[in-house]
Amino acid sequence: MTVLFGTSIPVGPAAAVAVSAGRTPAAAATQRPSEGSVHSWDLSTGVDGPGTRFVTFLAGCPLTCLYCHNPDTMKMRNGRRTSADDVIAEARKYTRFIAAAGGGVTVSGGEPLLQPVFAGELLHRMKHDLGLHTALDTSGFLGARATDALLRDVDLVLLDIKSWDRETYERLTGRPLEPTLDFARRLADLGKEVHLRFVLVPGLTDARENIEGVAAFAGTLGNVSRVDVLPFHKLGESKWEALGLEFTLHDTPSPTPEQVAEAKAVFAAQGLKSV
Repeated sequence: MTVLFGTSIPVGPAAAVAVSAGRTPAAAATQRPSEGSVHSWDLSTGVDGPGTRFVTFLAGCPLTCLYCHNPDTMKMRNGRRTSADDVIAEARKYTRFIAAAGGGVTVSGGEPLLQPVFAGELLHRMKHDLGLHTALDTSGFLGARATDALLRDVDLVLLDIKSWDRETYERLTGRPLEPTLDFARRLADLGKEVHLRFVLVPGLTDARENIEGVAAFAGTLGNVSRVDVLPFHKLGESKWEALGLEFTLHDTPSPTPEQVAEAKAVFAAQGLKSV
């Protein structure tokens, strides 16, 4: 027996393939999963997509980013088994306010595509039941788990490309870069709007050729409407310490305003709006 991420339905190998493709076993072919591991939810403005947004943070992530500011979301066991009904009921409280503020909902993490079926249910219901703009916040590493049906319920993808240099990417995340690039190309083929995110880390990702590589790639896609150049910070360091984990970037400084401006200029040179 196998229990898929984001669902409490036990399935065998054949049924597992069906569920990962966005279908449930025959006995429950029309029933979406009802529970997933949720770390928390919150309201945010201008950070997790346009306008004021209801953000659901799913627990669990396959990456181990050195600068992760929410290391408490890395493990699925750090979340709480929560029903989709409960998440939707909470989001429903704010729908009028969110809609009036030109916002929407964002499914984030952790990595939401670690629980693709549950994430897909939330996006579907938030879009169709609540009528809200939807965003998926992802590293793209598990993009192959996002079915076309899931992506049809996504209005915007917030996609992290953390480095162009492959060795630096693996050092930062513990994972290879290529799956993220494959997902980015797939989103471009689908014409799905993307806000690209790039964290500027002095001594790691700030080499000009590295930034130019990310910018040149993004410039070829045709669906990147915005680039967020995010200055590295250490606001999550206390969380690492509380979890008994070593924060190896303790001595790394935040980039200067001039360094951030230079990075934005590289993206602008590719015709990309950077903020």
